[in-house]
Amino acid sequence: MKRLKRADTVKQPGREPALSAYQQALRDRLLDAPVMPAPEPWRPVFEYEYGAPVGGLLGIGFATHPESCHDLVMVVSRDGHGLFDAVTGEKMARDRAPDPEGSTPDAVADLTCPGLGPIAGSRVHIAGLFGGGLHTTTEDGWALEVVTPAWPNDRVLLSGDGGLPHSGPHGEQWWHIFHSTYSELRAFGFSPSGETIAVATSSDVSLWTRRSEHNNGSIAQR
Repeated sequence: MKRLKRADTVKQPGREPALSAYQQALRDRLLDAPVMPAPEPWRPVFEYEYGAPVGGLLGIGFATHPESCHDLVMVVSRDGHGLFDAVTGEKMARDRAPDPEGSTPDAVADLTCPGLGPIAGSRVHIAGLFGGGLHTTTEDGWALEVVTPAWPNDRVLLSGDGGLPHSGPHGEQWWHIFHSTYSELRAFGFSPSGETIAVATSSDVSLWTRRSEHNNGSIAQR
């Protein structure tokens, strides 16, 4: 019987290379930036520090109110569907027992769920646990990005300088507006109108708007 040759020892991949001086300086800069309020004209929609609590949140999506033209945020969770007015914070509708076949966006190829309340009869694209995404820029130069200099806690940055590496000072050209230290980040982004910022975690949704409750006109100016 022919003796099998001993297999060559599998080479183990080397360790990740150390951060360069530039990368370390950028990481330190991000770590040193405290959470701060979003700049004007942005204002928080909810009075709670961490937005509106939504246990078991799976994802969120945007729609437009057919009458007021306000941005609406649809929230999909393990406890059903909800719809918020993104200008006033009002809960517009709630469905605790949606049709099981459409209760989560992974049931269909385009990651949508049926609308409810004033947007019943439409379908809303949902971004979150099952995939998808929201706008990360606006036409007038605002940008959102997520960084994780201390994994696994994600930080959401708002900027008006084009994004990383943020040459300007924190608090003047870029702002650390959300730090997910307690729940898993699900989705973040702007509404298609550019008037709303949404950040969703597995336990809550936070919203910022730059639209007056009494303004039904165009996008607020920077």
